[in-house]
Amino acid sequence: MSDPRYARSFETVSEQYERARPEYAEEAVDWLVDRLGLGPGDRVLDLGAGTGKLTRQLVRRGLAVVAVEPGDEMRGVLERVVPEAEALAGTAEAIPLPDGSVDAVTAGQAFHWFDLELALPELARVLRRGGLALLWNVWDEEDPLLAAVDRLLAEHRPPAARESSLAEALHGSAFGPVEELVARQERALTGERLVEWAGSTSGMINAPRAEQERIAAEIRRLAGPGERLVSIKTRAYVAQLSDGSSGIRATSS
Repeated sequence: MSDPRYARSFETVSEQYERARPEYAEEAVDWLVDRLGLGPGDRVLDLGAGTGKLTRQLVRRGLAVVAVEPGDEMRGVLERVVPEAEALAGTAEAIPLPDGSVDAVTAGQAFHWFDLELALPELARVLRRGGLALLWNVWDEEDPLLAAVDRLLAEHRPPAARESSLAEALHGSAFGPVEELVARQERALTGERLVEWAGSTSGMINAPRAEQERIAAEIRRLAGPGERLVSIKTRAYVAQLSDGSSGIRATSS
């Protein structure tokens, strides 16, 4: 079970989260829309929506998005920056929607915080068809600078935020085989922008103050002056409603 204290810690950095976090690779969002058979006007639940990083990308594709976010501060930012979405207070374990009311469920950077014993039946309950799509932007291990930042943050990252087997997590649920796509995007970032991004993650938020300052100084040193072109990796997963069988079919770009 995920500790909700860690998930709610993002409330303290909601504006920073909005400024610093990148959107997801457009290729990955297009892929999940295609795999879930979504079209303009279809109703999508974006769960644990945060400040709406994924929400806005779904809205831009003509989807009717209900964004559910438990944190008042995060949801307040979402309502300001993505007014086209319907924003509701709620959690993955108690979704404030009726049965069979959405065509797909998405979660960006949030699924690892869910209590899956309670959340997976809720996800299946609100779906009338389609399935589940999950996205994470991760520090790309093939980019030397971002890989170094990842190592700095790893020690203070809560267990729930560390990689685990998604196929294992969904095994025995209403969701079937897991399909995976890895996509990348390039961004020009300064050392300060990298510090701000790192500071919006659980690995930094949950570190002692002195350790936060040490990590920030080391990121600035590693990045050097000016902008650096970095590669940001998006990991995307889709699982359709099924008999609960599991397995991963992977593609990459």
